[in-house]
Amino acid sequence: MKISGVDIRPGNIIEYEGGIWKVAKIQHTQPGKGGAYMQVEMKNLQDGRKTNVRFRSADTVEKVRLDTKEFQYLYEDGELLVFMDGDTYEQINLESDLLGEAKEFLQDGMQVKLELWEEKPISVALPDQIEAEIVDADAVVKGQTASSSYKPAVLDNGVRIMVPPHIGSGTRIIVDVYERTYVGKAG
Repeated sequence: MKISGVDIRPGNIIEYEGGIWKVAKIQHTQPGKGGAYMQVEMKNLQDGRKTNVRFRSADTVEKVRLDTKEFQYLYEDGELLVFMDGDTYEQINLESDLLGEAKEFLQDGMQVKLELWEEKPISVALPDQIEAEIVDADAVVKGQTASSSYKPAVLDNGVRIMVPPHIGSGTRIIVDVYERTYVGKAG
């Protein structure tokens, strides 16, 4: 499926220069002169190379169609992560760098989607949002307006995010895994 260069999102798998690439980061830029473009940081899923490419809105890339299968995360074994197929109970080991920064949000027993290309796992997609507990939250700075003041907090997995002033230590919240942002209080 062809998509425009500005429709590329982190986690997309695209075909570029004869290889299969996973999009790690994007930055949409609109310079004062010239057209807007998307600065895309990608990693080759076959050999691990990384590259930065600019795609203009007129550019099109082929979004690779992958087979998706549900797996359950079991445990970490050194540099490897162990997952189990819920249907066959078959276990597979994957390198932890396949998840990128999202690895920090991986929880025991979590259901994840493995994307397979020609029967080979090439990416792991976590749920977009997870529940986490605040273990450390800074005090509110007096005098800041409530509308735009967020304070730093540390989650139970060690990740630092910004939360509203009324969120304190011990509070369970919902976090966007890929944006690393506060979504709301957990119900």
